[in-house]
Amino acid sequence: MSKPLSSFLALCFLVIIHHTGHTEAASRNIKDTIRLPNQKIEQPYRTGYHFQPPSNWMNDPNGPMLYKGVYHFFYQYNPYAATFGDLIIWAHAVSYDLVNWIHLDPAIYPTQEADIKSCWSGSATILPGNIPAMLYTGSDSKSRQVQDLAWPKNLSDPFLREWVKHPKNPLITPPEGVKDDCFRDPSTAWRGPDGVWRIVVGGDRDSNGMAFLYQSTDFVNWKRYDQPLSSAVATGTWECPDFYPVPLNSTNGIDTSVYSGSVKHVMKAGFEGHDWYTIGTYSSDRENFLPQNGLSLTGSSLDLRYDYGQFYASKSFFDDAKNRRVLWAWVPETDSQADDIQKGWAGLQSFPRALWIDKSGKQLIQWPVEEIEALRLNEVNLQNKNLRPGSVLEIHGITASQADVTISFKLEDLKEAEVLDTNVIDPQALCAERGASSRGALGPFGLLAMASKDLEEQTAIFFRVFQNQYGRYSVLMCSDLSRSTVRSNIDTTSFGAFVDIDPRSEEISLRNLIDHSIIESFGAGGKTCITSRIYPKFVQNEDAHLFVFNNGTQAIKISQMNAWSMKSAEFVVDQTVKSTV
Repeated sequence: MSKPLSSFLALCFLVIIHHTGHTEAASRNIKDTIRLPNQKIEQPYRTGYHFQPPSNWMNDPNGPMLYKGVYHFFYQYNPYAATFGDLIIWAHAVSYDLVNWIHLDPAIYPTQEADIKSCWSGSATILPGNIPAMLYTGSDSKSRQVQDLAWPKNLSDPFLREWVKHPKNPLITPPEGVKDDCFRDPSTAWRGPDGVWRIVVGGDRDSNGMAFLYQSTDFVNWKRYDQPLSSAVATGTWECPDFYPVPLNSTNGIDTSVYSGSVKHVMKAGFEGHDWYTIGTYSSDRENFLPQNGLSLTGSSLDLRYDYGQFYASKSFFDDAKNRRVLWAWVPETDSQADDIQKGWAGLQSFPRALWIDKSGKQLIQWPVEEIEALRLNEVNLQNKNLRPGSVLEIHGITASQADVTISFKLEDLKEAEVLDTNVIDPQALCAERGASSRGALGPFGLLAMASKDLEEQTAIFFRVFQNQYGRYSVLMCSDLSRSTVRSNIDTTSFGAFVDIDPRSEEISLRNLIDHSIIESFGAGGKTCITSRIYPKFVQNEDAHLFVFNNGTQAIKISQMNAWSMKSAEFVVDQTVKSTV
């Protein structure tokens, strides 16, 4: 361990002895906000196995990590209302399996001048000696976005219930030329071969988004590098940047500090309401990140995204127990603010996803962590089932409002595919123009989820196949929300993206996690992901139905379908939480 880092760790324990980090009054006031949702009203849109707060507003995931066999999840939280507010803190939950969760007292909330107005997003880094450190954005007394440091008060507590803050916060303030409210969300730190720690912080200069690079030898004193690690023109502020290595030719994850010739690096940034990423090569001695094929984060329809639906402010971490990188993201509500106030809560998290680089090296693959399979019940399956043009087949035997469904389609006569040059087409616009009711040749075909018996309400997740004039095929994946509800004041924007597969040699597969008001869809084994929020008018579980459909003019075959009802995960409030449950 380096001498500077040893000095930092000694300071940690000194501050723990002399500084609680939270005033007693503030602690009591904040902690009394963890309570269960209003049980006196119907809650048809609360989920069964997706993480959400017991009540009130939630947005960005913060500082996920594994510590002493316990998974920790922190999140942006308004302790007083189901809407975004003037005070945002870090709420906290723990799990042994990423499925079942225990809600704890909030972990980090305003107590210093450096975060007195709010404690905004940040990341966890595990320092030598297995010591978690949280770098996060504070809104200080001048409403500046500054970067602060906190760590656990009691390292022997695997739940890490209490946190203390560095007495010299803020450690980083907005650089010259950056607006006070455009500098936030420090990343997980990585340590180069030179022993120096590095982080990126999101921001912009003159609306040009960038990931500012900072270096430190002791994790306290940070110096900004001359050039940002990555930037783009006219994107606005970059939020929640993430930077991490992915090993080639492997589905494993690796620690953020691993540096070798057999890895690529991923730069992710959030802007325009989406999480964009690019894959490239990182050189720590030159502090240079070079995107492959010259692709940068521009926000065009051709750029790569984690998810092409409602999925934002994501945060990943390395799970060293299972050698995987795990990804979380905020899935916002798309009903009205009045609806959220009535429900008493707002915001979901995506189900945790394992993440790795595709064997082609061109994109990332995402897939629900394997622990989700413990919730499966009552499997129903189909094999080699033909779907004639215009057919709709109901899947019986499962709870359609809370399900996990995998299906693979085989196409026979590709030469009949519609002719369209998809190189210059926005796939989302194409999905809106040619929805599930717009008949093509090969497609639309897929699932009708959270559907009413009469199909008046339905969410269609489907594929269409096109060919260009040179015989090259493109596969479009859509989530059509245009008929997802008959309610008003609901955002029913459809989503879409192309899937990088060749239907001449590969079957077209789809997996859907259906959970009341959320559907997470994974095309081609996780190459393309779309998350949607839905609010059908019917409110009883038994009113939900699931169908497979083919609205194309050509027959297709279901080569394999497996569907399960899903048990509800356990979400409990820790017995030590001082709340009025």
